[in-house]
Amino acid sequence: MPRSRTIAYSLLGLALAAATIVAVELAASPKLGAQQQAAAPPPPAVTVSKPLARPIQDSLEFSGQFAPIDYVEVRARVNGYLTEVHFTDGQIVKKGDLLFVIDPRPYEDALDIAKAQVAQAEAALELAKRQLARGDELVKKEYLAQSDYDTRVQQLAQAEAQLNGAKAQVKDAQINLEFTRVTAPVGGRVGAHQVSIGNLIGGGEGGAQATLLATIVSLDPIWFAFDLSENDYLALGTDFRANRQADGRIAGVPIQIRFSGESGWPHKGTLDFLDNQIERSSGTLAARATVPNSDFAITPGQFAHVRVPLGPQHPALLLPDAAIITDQNTRMVMTVAGDGTVTPKQVTVGPVENGLREVRTGLGPDDQVVIAGLMRVRAGAKVTPQPGTIAPPAAD
Repeated sequence: MPRSRTIAYSLLGLALAAATIVAVELAASPKLGAQQQAAAPPPPAVTVSKPLARPIQDSLEFSGQFAPIDYVEVRARVNGYLTEVHFTDGQIVKKGDLLFVIDPRPYEDALDIAKAQVAQAEAALELAKRQLARGDELVKKEYLAQSDYDTRVQQLAQAEAQLNGAKAQVKDAQINLEFTRVTAPVGGRVGAHQVSIGNLIGGGEGGAQATLLATIVSLDPIWFAFDLSENDYLALGTDFRANRQADGRIAGVPIQIRFSGESGWPHKGTLDFLDNQIERSSGTLAARATVPNSDFAITPGQFAHVRVPLGPQHPALLLPDAAIITDQNTRMVMTVAGDGTVTPKQVTVGPVENGLREVRTGLGPDDQVVIAGLMRVRAGAKVTPQPGTIAPPAAD
């Protein structure tokens, strides 16, 4: 067979084989498309929920510091040697509890001397009364000169004055003797004693020269002091006017307090004082609340945060912070339509209310918001929504 014919037959065989392969592939292509379609993954599953509708109370928050209502420096009022200490440093004392004893013996002697002087003055007065009584009879009979009678009247007056002076000396000696027993002027926590037994105590009414023995701070109730800016004062003006008393004071405004690291607002109190002017240098107004402290857990000097209510309660929509996307100054949430399409919505938010963020605008009460699985969604894509719930905030 000629070589050219052999090559032609070979090429024809290759063409037929290629056509057969193409036909087979074309016959199998619908089946491959169905398999590929069956193997495609479903839309990602996400958890959705309607925003939680709850009435909430707007408020303003400030930082402040606790302070005792009463702070007393216990100082000696008489001189003498300290002989007794009747408390343990840091203990709780009641008003009138005995704290220190200064050697009372010199003051007991002074009291005895004063009482003796009273007795002498009483005897002198009695004698003057008898002298005057005899003088009355003598002057009537003209046996006593009028000048002598006037002298006896004067002697009686002097005796009465001396008796009153002696009695005053007794009272003074009694007071000094009482001052040798130093008692707590207020109830609260006593600090460390500043003088040990055996030391000479300097007393006095002047204050500075008197020896400091200890300090006492009252604990229940306790004050919480903080500062309002002028703008905050204006914002709270309506609430303050509603709680203004007949005498002009602010009272009855409920406040809530928490320490750093605490959840919620476990400590309650009442705002009952606003200063009489705004401080010019800082532009702030001093405010103060009274807080119960029956368990003495709060110590003067501690710092904390206070929340003051602003206006009446109002309905609000709440979401967990994890459901809100932050992009610079923009806040968005991802919502899911009925067909599973993801639609972003720009929102404005308010403060956190016990772990849930208030959404003020941009969201409806029936919107299905993605609250879990945000990393698996993008705008316009399809998702598989799964119903979830937003736990209501715990009561404060």
